[in-house]
Amino acid sequence: MIARISLLALSLALVAVPAVAKDKAKTAPAAPVAVTCDGVFGPKSSDTLVRETFGEDNVETGMVYGVEGIEFMATTVFPNEPDRVMQFSWWDEEKLEYLSSLELAPSQETPTGIKIGMSVKEVEAINGEPFTIGGFWWDYGGGAVFETGALANPEAGCGFWFRFAPTDDYSEDVDVTPVSGEVTVPSSEPLLETLDVRVQSINLGYPWPEELPQPDY
Repeated sequence: MIARISLLALSLALVAVPAVAKDKAKTAPAAPVAVTCDGVFGPKSSDTLVRETFGEDNVETGMVYGVEGIEFMATTVFPNEPDRVMQFSWWDEEKLEYLSSLELAPSQETPTGIKIGMSVKEVEAINGEPFTIGGFWWDYGGGAVFETGALANPEAGCGFWFRFAPTDDYSEDVDVTPVSGEVTVPSSEPLLETLDVRVQSINLGYPWPEELPQPDY
């Protein structure tokens, strides 16, 4: 619950804060914003709603590339701001409706508090149980799988998927074979800490909507 502060108390607090402290407050990074499974982030979102929410000047829509060079239509918000950029993709690519996936920005987090840059140990602590990660250095590498714990079941109405990646700066003496390629790596693997593996991306996603005809695969 957000505390309500009286105008008098707020005025006194501002007077009591030294100028240096005020400057620090201005430069302090904003707290991550939790993304919920509704509104513009809900299953019935659309390119139109995204533009209404974030402003026409902050939105670009066009073809983008995914893994293995797959092309798909996406709506990108704040494309020139690395800490705020979000990418929406759609089940209906003609009408740009029905949210398929949203790649979160570094300034956002899931309702459970997972955000980009977290270590494996931090995510494990939130889950309350060990989990597994796909091996690295291939197109589908780094994906987390939660079979038990707080993150095992999707959030109400949607799911969140986490992809991890190791730092680029590690000693050539480290044997990375146990965490390379199409292998399953337990979150307890010591190499994950040695390689400073952290959350690289977070995607919110929805299943195929009932309102649309089933695709022919």
